[in-house]
Amino acid sequence: MSNLTTELDQRLQAYLWSVSLREPPLYQRLREETAHLPEHNFQVAPEQGQFLAFLVELTGARRVLEIGSFTGYSALWMAGAMPEEGRMVCCDVNETWTGIARRYWEEAGLGDRIELRLAPAMDTLDGLLADGAAGTFDLAFIDADKANYVHYYRRCLRLVRQGGLICLDNTLWAGRVADPDDHAPETEAIRAFNALIHEDPAVSLSLVPIGDGLTVARKR
Repeated sequence: MSNLTTELDQRLQAYLWSVSLREPPLYQRLREETAHLPEHNFQVAPEQGQFLAFLVELTGARRVLEIGSFTGYSALWMAGAMPEEGRMVCCDVNETWTGIARRYWEEAGLGDRIELRLAPAMDTLDGLLADGAAGTFDLAFIDADKANYVHYYRRCLRLVRQGGLICLDNTLWAGRVADPDDHAPETEAIRAFNALIHEDPAVSLSLVPIGDGLTVARKR
């Protein structure tokens, strides 16, 4: 026994899925189609998608913001967990990837819950703030270019209501954040974000070792 987080090898990962994962067949098909793309590692792990859906259910979220949608897997989980009147705004810039996403969103009957905005996310976030959307979102999920994590976080902190959640993917960065010899720009960007949010009194937070590390922050 240990008080350290258990490392997952392939056997334990398979066991975790067998006793926890409730992935609908449509979601699995999207995950398997995405696996053929060169950028397949951009997609969240299935247990992470389910965890995001759990957070949506737990908070009763009706307004969700996603920055970086890729092929739509995480949005599928979250939109599927919202009530019928729930709405998502998804930000991305890639028409090819989001074309796959739209196809699955429609097949799942969730197309009317998801508004895709194809534009630089910073422009979309600033536009939402200019339109008076501050404090109107229940949950934001950030999974886009790491260089802008601090900027995305600061804008989402204004867009999310008090008591709402901001979740950020890849905050363990495959362990590279703990490698003192790794000074790649994306690694340094995540280190800078992790240091900033750790000292931010505006939120309560936990970095959950699921997938590639998921920081969950609750706006105070």
